[in-house]
Amino acid sequence: MSTLLPHYYRLSKEIIQALELNAPLVALESTVITHGLPFPENLELARDMEAEVRECGAIPATIAILDGLVQVGLSREQQEQLADDTNLRKVSPRDLARLILLRESGGTTVAGTIYLAEKTGIKVFATGGIGGVHRQPGMDISADLHQLASIPLIVVCAGAKAILDLSSTLEYLETSSVPVLGYRTDEFPAFYSRSSGFPVGVRIESPEEVVKFAKAHWEMELSSAVLVTVPPPLEVALPNDEVGRAINQALEEAIIADIHGQAVTPFLLRRISELTEGASLRANLGLLRNNARVAAEIACHLSLGSSKPTA
Repeated sequence: MSTLLPHYYRLSKEIIQALELNAPLVALESTVITHGLPFPENLELARDMEAEVRECGAIPATIAILDGLVQVGLSREQQEQLADDTNLRKVSPRDLARLILLRESGGTTVAGTIYLAEKTGIKVFATGGIGGVHRQPGMDISADLHQLASIPLIVVCAGAKAILDLSSTLEYLETSSVPVLGYRTDEFPAFYSRSSGFPVGVRIESPEEVVKFAKAHWEMELSSAVLVTVPPPLEVALPNDEVGRAINQALEEAIIADIHGQAVTPFLLRRISELTEGASLRANLGLLRNNARVAAEIACHLSLGSSKPTA
């Protein structure tokens, strides 16, 4: 697999072997490390998510750009390099050529990770919440949605980030033929909260059902991702009204401060954590670990159905 990739891809030995054997793999984004939390909490979370994947029998493939190279599967030293550098870029697909040309480093977003995972041959990706259509005027639409519409991957998330316009985001996904599955839920999760009031396309009860659905979707020659939405665990989920008040205040502050573009989401998430006295952060950490575990279970069942025969 690695010999077919451009020269600026670097896959760890573990990832290369897993691809050769069709072993279960789960892609993980690196903006969780570079832009999610302060050091050393960001490093601890990244390693916790990888541990969740391994405990379920799958192999984590955290993806990042380091010195102009696409790194798939990070060593502990590479994780530390990302976690301790405060001047790294958020890397969406549009940024890849720049970082490669200038030999820069950065953390891959949902969109960037989806793109690079599929190019590498990985079929399952776990994240916290996808980007979508923002609430502010001006049609600020995340690149995540375009990648979901065009790349056949199983994407496990807790819905879209709660700071977004969830109704418009779901409309965009519908228009783009992206199926939205509810993992043991009938409602689209609202990231910090277990329900949003919006229905999912279909309820799925098990990893096996997710795999069967995805295979049927792609066998129909549909090229979009399959979005698997998982409610945050009960012990960390927040009430909708509490989150709503914090989001509205944070949005007003962002408008007053003229914060826009890629700076909006980090500002809002940080401010919401402050307004909820850390409860939103605890929910975020809990759902990230939970999503990694669910994705690993899905990857294991996907691998069972595509294993190469042994000699």
